[in-house]
Amino acid sequence: MTVDRDKADGGVVVRRATAADVEPMAAQLCRSFFDDPVMGFVFRNERRRNQGMYRYFTSQMRGDYLPFGGCYTTDDHTGAAIWGPAGKPLLTGIAGLTNLVKVLPYVTSHLKSTLQLINMMESMHPHEPHWYLATLGTDPEVQGKGVGSALMRVVLDHCDDEGQPAYLESSKERNVPFYSRHGFEVVKKVPIPGGGPKIWTMWREPRPRETT
Repeated sequence: MTVDRDKADGGVVVRRATAADVEPMAAQLCRSFFDDPVMGFVFRNERRRNQGMYRYFTSQMRGDYLPFGGCYTTDDHTGAAIWGPAGKPLLTGIAGLTNLVKVLPYVTSHLKSTLQLINMMESMHPHEPHWYLATLGTDPEVQGKGVGSALMRVVLDHCDDEGQPAYLESSKERNVPFYSRHGFEVVKKVPIPGGGPKIWTMWREPRPRETT
């Protein structure tokens, strides 16, 4: 997908993110994910959670997704979507561990369960070429106002036009109906090793675009 121009969806303007957007996007995602059960499982010290998540999100974007053009935001940075385009390699092995270094101070006490989580997610990841929604978050103050849908639509429209599927993991059961409305179906409901919460893996087949 090569279109970089702004795109309005239901009054929400979505654009491809640049390096200058990474820090405000990460700050917004920290607000969005502070009560997320998986983030709480990984970053267990509540007082240091924001710091750990900030390092994680900035590293995730700069080291693994921004170079592939899969990061999207809004001009007011109230929403962020981190997509892995079809064909983008998963960051595994030594490269994946290197990317983890920046968050090690926040997960050292439970490193084994964190690595088990990473390995589990890698093992469940589909091998078929697809777009991967790694992270989607909207600022708590604008949730339910169409920002998340707009961030998804810009890529899902492309998936439908190109006949490409999409995949994600939902860390909250209450978000599953939201993704279902966008065409995703639950594949598995999986408990995280080490007594962690559950995640829902979801897959979306491309479908004909709606015409008006």
